[in-house]
Amino acid sequence: MLAQRDAQRHGLTPIQLGLLLRLAADPPERRRPGALAREFDVSNASLSDSIAALERKGLVERRRLAHDRRGFALSLTPAGARLARRLEGVAAPVAQAVGALEPERQLALLRALYDVIAELRRAGVVTVARMCVTCRHFRPDVRAGERPHHCALLDVPLAEASLRVDCPEHERAA
Repeated sequence: MLAQRDAQRHGLTPIQLGLLLRLAADPPERRRPGALAREFDVSNASLSDSIAALERKGLVERRRLAHDRRGFALSLTPAGARLARRLEGVAAPVAQAVGALEPERQLALLRALYDVIAELRRAGVVTVARMCVTCRHFRPDVRAGERPHHCALLDVPLAEASLRVDCPEHERAA
């Protein structure tokens, strides 16, 4: 609801808003249209329409890839980057509400959200989830203490509260 309201306020559809925020956050290799279509679980044609609209608004531009002359990646224009910075706080009211909870309740909510997302994924409702717990690098409960999990990619121990819901380095577990 918050995203849709902010998107409309700036003349964007929710997917266009999502694209701006994703392009601002993701490394260049994830800015290719095919990867973005999979990320947003939309057809290439739908994504292409959204990209074209963002280009017309002067928020996004296509850049040829040096290693692939046929391919291109998307980049934010300076205007797109400014708008993305303004919109990245769209979830601030939710973050503030969660921040007001006691730490134990925050952790319980995080665990419950992981369970809900995992169940929605099993049911096919959510097709993309870049959570630590679905990553091939995640090693759950490998030690005792406050940081029982491990990220094999970064080679760091992880506390339950530091697990990510949307990790840019995520690689889906087999």
